[in-house]
Amino acid sequence: MAYPDVAGPEAPKGPRGSRAWGADGSSEPPRPERPEPAYEPVQEEAPEPSWLDQRRAKQAQWKKDSPEWRERLVPKTVLGISVIILAFAVGSAFSGVALYAYYQNRIDEDERFNTDFAAQFGEQFDNAKKTIEADGANARAAIQNELEPLRKVAAGGDTLANLQKVVGPSTFFVQTQDEAGVASVGSAFVVASDTRQSFLLASYTTVKASTRAPGPAIMVRQGGTQLKATLWTWQEDKDLALLIIDKGSLPKLAFAPSSPPLKLGERVFAVSGLGGSGPAISQGFVSDISAAGIMHDAAVGQGFQGGPLINNDGKVLGIASRAYSPLGYKSDGVWFAIPSRTACEKVLKCPNSDPGGASAGQKA
Repeated sequence: MAYPDVAGPEAPKGPRGSRAWGADGSSEPPRPERPEPAYEPVQEEAPEPSWLDQRRAKQAQWKKDSPEWRERLVPKTVLGISVIILAFAVGSAFSGVALYAYYQNRIDEDERFNTDFAAQFGEQFDNAKKTIEADGANARAAIQNELEPLRKVAAGGDTLANLQKVVGPSTFFVQTQDEAGVASVGSAFVVASDTRQSFLLASYTTVKASTRAPGPAIMVRQGGTQLKATLWTWQEDKDLALLIIDKGSLPKLAFAPSSPPLKLGERVFAVSGLGGSGPAISQGFVSDISAAGIMHDAAVGQGFQGGPLINNDGKVLGIASRAYSPLGYKSDGVWFAIPSRTACEKVLKCPNSDPGGASAGQKA
């Protein structure tokens, strides 16, 4: 307990005549000393470590006792290093062999696949090609069947061009004069030829003035070639005449056979020896057939008379005429052609009545 300073003359004295406190100038009374208690500290036992602490201690001891990973993996001798290098080499070689075998197997599989695919594709391609060709042939046949009626109505350019090639080398254009000195023209075609001369059937109407002497000269022309012709014989009632030219080895036109016979409605062509690119051709249809003649509507101009009347194959059916009229009258737009075998009556000499092997008849 602290006592406050009391202002006064002096502090009270103690029993021995000394001051009770503050003799040494201190402001507090002295405190008695307490002896230290006499005892010994109790030693506490350390607790038993847990399993986690034990595990951690073992791991720390293992790390302390074990060498570093470099010391375990990296050898310290040449032999060890060589072993490591050899192991790497063997591993690399084995890996390379494995990779090579794998990719080689893939390549072989790809080649087999490509080979099989190519074989299958080739077979399929051949089958598809055959199918397309068959379909194309069927389509062409169907188109031809559809066009056949049209061909009977009108010939195309290819047909006319082919006919020109067939009859062109054997057809000539005829030029002369009539009794009044006026130009008279027509056509003629080769029916027989040897190495020296050739015989041409023509229209009597064209060369009528030359049947009397002295008569006008008769000239025949084919392309740019012009030749003089001689009138050999004629048959006035059939409008036929036979000319000779001094040029041999000419192709002759073939005559159509009697079987199969000509039918009504068949297409026919009249041919003239005068044309810019070859013989001129007009087409028409058969409207009547008789022993006297072939009635047709193919245009027969003056330059066409005496020329051949042919079929689609270029074979001669008769001789075109403007004057021949077995019925005794003429009809506009319809003409009569003299049947080819009629020429065998006088102007031609035909074995077995076949004009195909004809020669010149008796000279008039």
